[in-house]
Amino acid sequence: MVFEPPKRLVRALAETAPDGDDWLAKLPERAERAVAARELTVERVQVPGGRSSLVVLVRTADGTPAVLKLAPARARPEHERAALAHWGGLGAVQLLESSAEQGAEVGVLLLERLHPDVSVRSLPEAKALLEAAGTLRRLWVPPPEGHGFETVEERTGRQAEAMRASAERDPEVRPLVEAALTAREELLATTPQSAARLLHGTFRQSKVLAGERMPWLAVGPDPVVGECAFDLARLVRDRVEDLIAQPSGAATTRRRVKRLAESLEVDQERLRGWTLFRAVESGVRARRVGREQDAELLLEFAGWL
Repeated sequence: MVFEPPKRLVRALAETAPDGDDWLAKLPERAERAVAARELTVERVQVPGGRSSLVVLVRTADGTPAVLKLAPARARPEHERAALAHWGGLGAVQLLESSAEQGAEVGVLLLERLHPDVSVRSLPEAKALLEAAGTLRRLWVPPPEGHGFETVEERTGRQAEAMRASAERDPEVRPLVEAALTAREELLATTPQSAARLLHGTFRQSKVLAGERMPWLAVGPDPVVGECAFDLARLVRDRVEDLIAQPSGAATTRRRVKRLAESLEVDQERLRGWTLFRAVESGVRARRVGREQDAELLLEFAGWL
């Protein structure tokens, strides 16, 4: 079988690939090697798939449906493996092989097969938010001792540097960037150490798929350790294009912040602050790589906060 990466993956990785990166060029060879080593039968490559990895629907030697996932090092696949192992299938997709079993093959994960075409995003909005929030709650557990996960302060520190650089080049986004950076500083200065939890990191409705052993399970974490409001902030802006299209979009957004904060027992103002930071960061990054429509939606949304 030819393991051709979906166009969505090619476009997304092109935005972040360092000079001289050859991961995509060597991907078919890596996929063939991973399939052969595990004696897997390939069904198909998942299309459109994700933005950071190749997802292949396979069956194991005994006929069990599974997913083979291959990701470049910059997508932190070994952090994903460690987080999934720590969650142990509670609220998240189950690992089907340990790091010891996969040996030195970095960036290859064999996972439980969910229903890849059925996410909570297919549900009506109110029901989707309820199911997504319930899944997220199960993931918020203390991190393992001696973990190597990035912290919210570290991740947002890198992002803040890029935001400042963008604001210097693009005065139009400067007011929102300054507001977002101020919010970050205030939030970090008042975060209690006891609030640290293992977070999904990139949670949204499309990251929650239908399963067999549980109705809904999260996939594709980019794990980070910090306060729960940071994780929930990404969910606030789900279906942002629908929010922007509504005459009452700003009011709906504020109600959503309040409802999600109350349902998951998160401080409303902290959720609003992290939602602002994450929306501005995503909007500025989209603008930087030429995704103007995405940038416009995200920055307008951020202005409502």
